[in-house]
Amino acid sequence: MPTLYYVQGFRAKGRKLDPDVPQAKKTAEAAIAAAERIAPTRAGVWAYSADVDVEADTYDEPKVLFSAGTLPEGLLG
Repeated sequence: MPTLYYVQGFRAKGRKLDPDVPQAKKTAEAAIAAAERIAPTRAGVWAYSADVDVEADTYDEPKVLFSAGTLPEGLLG
């Protein structure tokens, strides 16, 4: 099962958090580095991985690699 890596930031819009489009990265290290780089410019950011079953087109629950700032409720489980 391949593992995919993503980083996603969130911008504050009043009391709401507006999500950025998740950006795919090639490795966990690249996802963490990208999250650390954008963290100062976002209300919140997380880097995560997910195992994917290509044949069934299903994704496992995401595993948090890095998080900083304010994230939407329930995002981290």
